[in-house]
Amino acid sequence: MKSGGAVGVSQTQCSSWTLGSVTSVASGVQFSWALQLSLLTPYIQGLGVPHSFSSLIWVYGAITGIVVQPVLGFRSDRCTSRFGRRRPFIVAGAAIASVGLMLIGFAKDIGYKAGDSLTGPTKPRAIVVSFLGFWLLDVGNNTIQGPSRALIADLCFNDHEAMRKAMSRFSFFLAIGNVLGYFIGSSDRLRHLVPFTKTEACEKNCTNVKFCFLLAMVLLLILTLNAIASVSELQLNEELVHSLSVGQQPQTMSWWWQLTSVFHSLKRPMWLLLLVTSLNWLGLFPIMLFGTDWVGREVFKGNAMSGDEVVVVRYEVGVRVGAFGLMVNSVVVALASLGMEKMGYLMGGVKRLWGVGNLILAGGLILTVMISKSAETWWRGQPVDTQELLFPMHIMAAAWAVFAVLGISIAVTYSIPFAMASIYCSIYGGGQGLLLAVLNLSIVIPQMIVAILAGQVDEVFGGGNLPSFVIASVFAAISAFLAFFVLPDPFEQPGFLPSTKRGYSRGI
Repeated sequence: MKSGGAVGVSQTQCSSWTLGSVTSVASGVQFSWALQLSLLTPYIQGLGVPHSFSSLIWVYGAITGIVVQPVLGFRSDRCTSRFGRRRPFIVAGAAIASVGLMLIGFAKDIGYKAGDSLTGPTKPRAIVVSFLGFWLLDVGNNTIQGPSRALIADLCFNDHEAMRKAMSRFSFFLAIGNVLGYFIGSSDRLRHLVPFTKTEACEKNCTNVKFCFLLAMVLLLILTLNAIASVSELQLNEELVHSLSVGQQPQTMSWWWQLTSVFHSLKRPMWLLLLVTSLNWLGLFPIMLFGTDWVGREVFKGNAMSGDEVVVVRYEVGVRVGAFGLMVNSVVVALASLGMEKMGYLMGGVKRLWGVGNLILAGGLILTVMISKSAETWWRGQPVDTQELLFPMHIMAAAWAVFAVLGISIAVTYSIPFAMASIYCSIYGGGQGLLLAVLNLSIVIPQMIVAILAGQVDEVFGGGNLPSFVIASVFAAISAFLAFFVLPDPFEQPGFLPSTKRGYSRGI
């Protein structure tokens, strides 16, 4: 890198190994989130939380993202620690997330020791512990992910091509974390490999959950330590802190006023980026949060709270099948992330690629309705009094195919908005950490909306997942329209450096 490079980062650090080490942290973060997405909703229903309220646990994560990411984005832009301005936050996040993972894994044990009944349908103390663990895990992951993305932008030092490739690599490692998390979550044999996880209060499916979250803790700590050891951040001095201008406001303002001033100073392209991102995630979150529950309920006709053991087992098997589908989805995300630059070129630019990705999302959500109706017809043709654990293999394969196709859309969503935000930041100025935190608001606010309303909407229409999927498909289609016809091309904005374009204006 040139002298005078990224503020607070050693100028010898922008190597492929360094970027790989930093971006690999995404695997540790996403591994635990993949476990949450595939196992947590079914797990808390097994503790006695009704389906209509199970989505509310995700509200905590959304609120955390709204508060934590802007605060940390602001603080990490101005941190004068001798260890650097991003690394202290990444380490603190890993420690907090580890505590959360431990609490989730041992929730039933702690609840039983505190007075929960082994035979009762509801385990209130275990529910409280798992909710606390989830909240701490989300705080920790947000504390890691925001500064990590900002550190990547620091390392790229206004090189737009490097930013695009680094964010695609970040998306690749997110997918790797998903693959590992969903693969582990889809297995029901882990309890045989780790007998120490079985206790009086935690048997069968619970032992799998416990092992998965303990493994997530180990992986996260290893990748975090590797990342911080690979980067030598320079200490940020007060003069450089003062030079980080946000709009025209004085630097003595609090983070909240700084965040407010960022919104006032945002250019029209960034506002449109936030809008398209918000609609995109309103379409994506329902299938991410309830994908495994959909397979367990609508495809396998199971119910975690049923008094019929066969129906409960069908639900549990369906959840594992759904987790396997999410693993297939993540493999596609990883492969698509590696080919993002080429796909952007073939599609004619980032706008069209993002639009196509959102159309794929809308179509995939509609296909879940068709698959569910086919499954309903298949189950209706089975004997009423059968006690056999029958599974519709052809319909199960169709569900996996939908998960796989949606991987293309998710790969686009994981990389393009963040790359565009970093490019806008380099053109118009501002702190990378705070601007990426602003972009994160357009993700967590839709998450909160889905968490609050999805379960209630589904309950009104019979308690399944399809109503929220249909509504989500509408949001995805609107997002596609805006990406195609309204969102401006970042490479046509004033201030874009032609020297960094190098023939990739139609790519990412």
